[in-house]
Amino acid sequence: MPISENDQVASSLSIGEVLRLKVVHFWHRGAAWVLGPVLVGLAAVGLAMGSEYANRLNRQITEAAPWSPLLFMPAGFALLAYCCNRFFPGSQGSGIPQTIAAMDVSGDEKRSSLLSMKIAAGKIVSTLGGLCMGASIGREGPTVQIGASIMHMFYGWGPFQTAAMRRILILAGGAAGIAAAFNTPLAGIMFAIEELSKKHVFNANSSTLVTVIVSGLISLSLLGNYTYFGSSGAFLDWHTGVAAVLSCGIVGGVGGGIFSKLLTASSFNLPPRLAALTKNRRVLYAAVCGLFVAILGVCTQGLVFGTGYAPTRLTLEDSGVLPWYFGLAKLLATLASSMSGIVGGIFAPSLAVGAGLGDNLADLFPSLATHSAVVLLVMASYLSGVTRAPVTSFIIMMEMTDSHQMLLPLMAASVIASGASKLICPTALYHALAHKFLPLPQRLQGEGKSAQGELNPEK
Repeated sequence: MPISENDQVASSLSIGEVLRLKVVHFWHRGAAWVLGPVLVGLAAVGLAMGSEYANRLNRQITEAAPWSPLLFMPAGFALLAYCCNRFFPGSQGSGIPQTIAAMDVSGDEKRSSLLSMKIAAGKIVSTLGGLCMGASIGREGPTVQIGASIMHMFYGWGPFQTAAMRRILILAGGAAGIAAAFNTPLAGIMFAIEELSKKHVFNANSSTLVTVIVSGLISLSLLGNYTYFGSSGAFLDWHTGVAAVLSCGIVGGVGGGIFSKLLTASSFNLPPRLAALTKNRRVLYAAVCGLFVAILGVCTQGLVFGTGYAPTRLTLEDSGVLPWYFGLAKLLATLASSMSGIVGGIFAPSLAVGAGLGDNLADLFPSLATHSAVVLLVMASYLSGVTRAPVTSFIIMMEMTDSHQMLLPLMAASVIASGASKLICPTALYHALAHKFLPLPQRLQGEGKSAQGELNPEK
């Protein structure tokens, strides 16, 4: 039998050399699937703790000087936009579109302009800076890009040489980021399937699961076994709750669809003069957005600043009354913060908007269902309407509020909301935004296929 070239090479190596290669191979895999998740977990915990401090600092400043946001927020937004564009290009916005674009990039390039340790560091600093300023942003989207950047760091090592392995690393890092940010491991896996793997076959391999588990364990060991919004006792009887599910699904889906439509339009369909301003005068445009958020914050006594965690938890627990304008004001503040080009996610602010809309619906129709049940359903529905990821939306709400008894109503409302949102904004938000981060040849190729009817992102 003829001896192959590989066999000849293997036979020419000494036993010691073979053992050395096996050790190096094992080290590369172990570093990626053990050290990587540990780093993702530590980064997520650090960002979570820093975000709490930044929110607290902003509240102290605005309580001491209620009018001060009108001065420091425009300057703060301008500074953050300048630093992002000058020192950390690719870090702007949520970070989820960049992660999706990095997954979709063809080829097996070893370097990425969207995922790097420099971008991860800039993401952390800029997110904390935005929260200190009072921007209506969250840390979840940034944590996804940070996690993906950390795992992408191992690309090019040992067995991690192909485009398929690059996608597995990015997928694992993004899923671990969501899981560690909210202590929601199931939502992390579903997010990887619904959002990051929408154009690729998801392989539920042990490596991705190990990454989520290890990063989650780091979060648990440092922050404890907590639920983000505490435990909700909301309950909905299916015999009398069908109207509530339909109503909450439609309200949340329409609201989320409108937000997605406006944010997508601000990225692609602005009037020519305004589009030129956003491109050529990014710092000035960010300052204008910061001033708008500051005015909203001053008019609402600071309710729209930050993630919106405190008012959301109060209305979920029926221990506080939100003003009727909170949901709309928070939506506008989140839209302006996202349009400004600074770093920041939309997950947590979207949940706050949903809580405000749910509070409105519960007040308008008190016999629909219990107040907390309506708020919970609209929160999941609005998030589903924004992201068009219904499974992630109802799982993340179930895990964040420990409301397993609401699983079926949350599931139904999220699916209804996704359908309602699609009627308003046919293209899923994150994937529409990801398009502008693709390399120019790939963008032009996609647009050419769309023009020929082979690819239509609106479908």
